[in-house]
Amino acid sequence: MSASGSKFAIVAALIGNALVAVIKFIAASITGSSAMFSEGVHSLIDTGNQGLLLYGIKQAQKPADEDFPFGHGKEIYFWSFVVAILIFAVGAGVSLYEGIHHIIHPEPIKNAMINYIVLALALVFEGFVFFIALKEFNKVRGKVGYFEAVKRGKDPSLFVVLFEDFAASLGLIVAFLGVYLSQTTGILEFDGIASVIIGLILGGTAIWLAIETKGLLIGESASKATIASIKRIANACPEIRNVNEVLTMHMGPEFILLNVSATFEDEAKADDIEVAIEQLSIQIKIAHPEVKRIFVEAEARHHKTRVAAGAG
Repeated sequence: MSASGSKFAIVAALIGNALVAVIKFIAASITGSSAMFSEGVHSLIDTGNQGLLLYGIKQAQKPADEDFPFGHGKEIYFWSFVVAILIFAVGAGVSLYEGIHHIIHPEPIKNAMINYIVLALALVFEGFVFFIALKEFNKVRGKVGYFEAVKRGKDPSLFVVLFEDFAASLGLIVAFLGVYLSQTTGILEFDGIASVIIGLILGGTAIWLAIETKGLLIGESASKATIASIKRIANACPEIRNVNEVLTMHMGPEFILLNVSATFEDEAKADDIEVAIEQLSIQIKIAHPEVKRIFVEAEARHHKTRVAAGAG
């Protein structure tokens, strides 16, 4: 996933959700629908979330400095986690509160046709934004399944938008059913029940997003395929007798920090090892451009002395 593709999907979602939020709140004030108010809160939270994601992308692009020698790439992980918390605490919380309140104190829905029109328009907006996010996500997903692609993905900004828009579309359907059942059956509690269901959808989405971004935030390794490829490249080096350990950590969606521990041949001299490490670093970066910093620990076979060499 390119940063430009991810940013485009987020900007599209921000504009779409901002427009939808205004329309939903106007409709909720006219009709008194709890489900519609919950949907308005949902879209408002999504708009704020997209703003936070854009801020996170901007911060993550800041260059490395003395205080952050490996750059600020993890900013996007932090803000994605904040987004998950906001969805849970604010979006789900308000929707559940509104739903329970309207179940206990149900109120008739006025001008239900306004709700239907607004929900239909919102579904068009959300569907369009979801299509954009899905299209960008599919560019990097390849033939891998959606859930597996999310687990493997290292750029949370896109799958956060994807999950948000999916939850939004599902919430709109629930809101429509709540309004329709309240109007046709005369059981006013259906509107509040719909709001509670929307809250549960938001809560489930938030928990899923928090789980997926937590690993990246605390230091997730590169994919198994990438690690296996690095091991093959290192083992092919004539001066290396054995690759002891390959440690990786994502410092950002497109920044992998790599540490390789290897046992070199006994006859290899210091100059040979230095040249071998330099060539190894070049080969790894050609095969995996996302590996930005490489450190190699040269371990002698007959003693435990380690010589650490780094490659930028």
